[in-house]
Amino acid sequence: MSRLTFTPMDEIPKIIQDLRTTFGSGLTKPLAYRKEQLKGLHNLVVENEDRIREAAYLDLRKPPYELTLGETGMLKQECVDAIKNLDTWAAPRKVSAGLIASLDTMHVRKEPFGVVLIIGAWNYPLNLLLVPAVGAIAAGNTVLLKPSELSPHTAALITELLPKYLDSRSYRIINGSVPETSHVLEHRFDHIFYTGSGSVGKIIMGAAAKHLTPVTLELGGKSPAFVAKDANIAVIARRLASGKFFNCGQSCIAPDYVLVERGVEQELVEHIKKTVLEFYGASVQTSNSYPRIVNKHHFQRLKRMLDNSKGQIVLGGDTQEDDLFIAPTLVNVQEGDSLLEDEIFGPILPIMVVDSVTKQGVDYVNQHDQPLALYVFSENKKTINHILDNTRSGSAVVNDTMLQFSTTVLPFGGVGPSGIGNYHHQKSFDAFSHERSTLYKSTSLERTNDLRYPPYNQKKVDWATWFMYDNVKYPPNAANPGATKGKEDER
Repeated sequence: MSRLTFTPMDEIPKIIQDLRTTFGSGLTKPLAYRKEQLKGLHNLVVENEDRIREAAYLDLRKPPYELTLGETGMLKQECVDAIKNLDTWAAPRKVSAGLIASLDTMHVRKEPFGVVLIIGAWNYPLNLLLVPAVGAIAAGNTVLLKPSELSPHTAALITELLPKYLDSRSYRIINGSVPETSHVLEHRFDHIFYTGSGSVGKIIMGAAAKHLTPVTLELGGKSPAFVAKDANIAVIARRLASGKFFNCGQSCIAPDYVLVERGVEQELVEHIKKTVLEFYGASVQTSNSYPRIVNKHHFQRLKRMLDNSKGQIVLGGDTQEDDLFIAPTLVNVQEGDSLLEDEIFGPILPIMVVDSVTKQGVDYVNQHDQPLALYVFSENKKTINHILDNTRSGSAVVNDTMLQFSTTVLPFGGVGPSGIGNYHHQKSFDAFSHERSTLYKSTSLERTNDLRYPPYNQKKVDWATWFMYDNVKYPPNAANPGATKGKEDER
């Protein structure tokens, strides 16, 4: 396995300028060219699965099954979907208008932004770098990729393989840490796509603002799981544990904490205990299905969070720094506990009892930032709809976890502090495309345009209003009693 080498700082400006020159040449515009590049990206994965598996194991001890579900499978499917649908996605969309424009032709063209920057994340180092790239390539952009240096084996492998499968004139990769990334952000891009923490997201957005560069930010937050009394506890315990401990809890949409209705909390804990035993055996640490924390910094961060909590550990709590191992851990907590403050991003699941998920639970969630994901476990449609109708989140899943990310046809993204914009499937193409409104006007029948030209008069105003706008009059606003009162006062 090759070692990761950082890109020399003095090479970065030329790399970016070369990409801009390529875009200006029109090389990436033809759909046939884009499809060939997407096929190359697909082949990169197919022909190197063993090496990708080795890199993911070295970085995160990631099991092959989790690699397939969370990374390589999704990436290949995104490539296939983009190749299959690109003609439709890229076709101009015809727009119709009123009588005044009946002789005009109007449509919306889908055009690439230009040179785009994609900054990946370490927890899914292949997926979160290259799945956005599928959309950027399909849309016709030139692309600069920045993998996370915290997954160095995967970053080194992508750096080695990319020029063998994609055109280096159009798609380049740079490596580094904070100094290199900061230097990259000094340059102007036409779009920046970033996945990671909210604190770094603010830095990305600040750098983009200097050039008025649009951004897509895929961030995170504390994603709650509501467990109602009527939930099928035996089933949802498996689904909760699967979502929480997948990738050792290092997923931006992993359930971050549980709000469980009083009376079923002990049953939930007991079923999760049974599930962990079923999934990983009596010794989780020796299971080949359980990954590891990415590095010592994050291990120590999680250890501090656990040590600082005043909650009661009811499962797990075992740690071993040399192995970067933290066992699946459940902690009974009360409101105000330190585990309920920051996003955990690890295999620690706080459980807080509430009297009602629809009242106390909803109120608690709404007192905090909008999460990237929200999970509802209930068999009651009124309970489910009440929670969905009275909360906000980037996405939501009922009676399961994490599936909204792996189901590629659903748009994926955050809201508020959990992110800006979304992607996957056609939304990835749209995220890297500009919708250019275009109107074709005939030079014939010029006399009909006299209505537009000076000198103006009331007759022209009346005719223009009749041609261009719907003449509608609505009754007083029933939702605003003041509107009716105002009319009465006028009388």
